[in-house]
Order: sequence, then C-alpha cells, then structure tokens
Amino acid sequence: MNEAKRPGVNEAKRPGVNEAKRPGVNEAKRPGSGWQIRPLEPDDMEGVISIDELHSGERKPHYWERAFGEQLSPDSRVIRVGLAAEEGDSLIGYLTGEVRAFEFGSEACGWILAVGVDPTHAREKVASSLLAAACRRFHEAGVTTVRTMVQRSDVPLLSFFRANGFVGGSFAQLELSLPE
Repeated sequence: MNEAKRPGVNEAKRPGVNEAKRPGVNEAKRPGSGWQIRPLEPDDMEGVISIDELHSGERKPHYWERAFGEQLSPDSRVIRVGLAAEEGDSLIGYLTGEVRAFEFGSEACGWILAVGVDPTHAREKVASSLLAAACRRFHEAGVTTVRTMVQRSDVPLLSFFRANGFVGGSFAQLELSLPE
C-alpha cells in the first residue's frame, strides 16, 4: 500500500487530519472551556475509576490499580502516554496509551488503550483534545500510526474514533471462545 495513503502515515499531509485544523490540538487549555489537559497522576486513579464505571456500569479498581502501576512506571523502555483533562480540581477525562512494536509483524505504533470522559462534559471536545495530545506525543516518539480496538457494538466509541480520522486498519482481530 502506498505510504501516503496508509492511515497514520504522513498525517500532516492528509486533509482533515492536519493537526493545525483539529479542535483543541495546539492548546493545553481550550479557550472558553475552563478545562485543561495535563499528564495523568497517581491521584487521578479514583476519578478514572469513577468515569470508567459511568460508561461500563462496572467498578474495576483492581484493573485500574494494575493499569496505573504500568502507566506511571518509570520503565524507560516503554513509551507510555497518560493524559488527564481537568476542570478546576476535578478530573473530567482521561486517556492512556503506549507505543508497541512488532506484534504480528507490525512496525512500532501508538495504541490507545483507554479513553473516557465524564458524561456531563460530553460534546465539549474533551476526548478529541486528549486524543490529539496523545497523537502529538506518539508523533514526537517517531510513531506514524496509531491503533485501538473497539467493540463493534460500541457505536458511540466507533463514531468518536472515525470522526477523529481513524479507519479500518491492515490487521483483523480474531478470537476463539474456549470451552467452559
């Protein structure tokens, strides 16, 4: 496939994906919004757990304790992106990701592992701004492609990623149900 047409490659040259034209991309604080983006911190864990519970319907403290342990680890061999959106002293959104390399013959690429926004801040471009900031960090790390996985039935999340320039990639996710 031609490099210029591959998703995530030469993004600055692709219409509609140029960072300068995407809302909230070149701003740590969105004008008139009252919220800002900053690095994820250990004290954000309870807020992340609460936002995730609002979306998933399940409280998962053990999952997030492990995820935060990995995300905030000082291991310099792994490039991780952990971002928080806050308004005043309140966490209103989060995004976690990391650079992964060479699984199944893939070149190094950024992976969005989790993104969530307090529903009271829906449609304020919080998630899009978090995603754009993560993409900048991935780009600074030399990554040219960003991937994620979304359940086919999660139409709002699929729509969010598509609205932010994501398209079907070159890999197909397969699974096998094991007997109980």
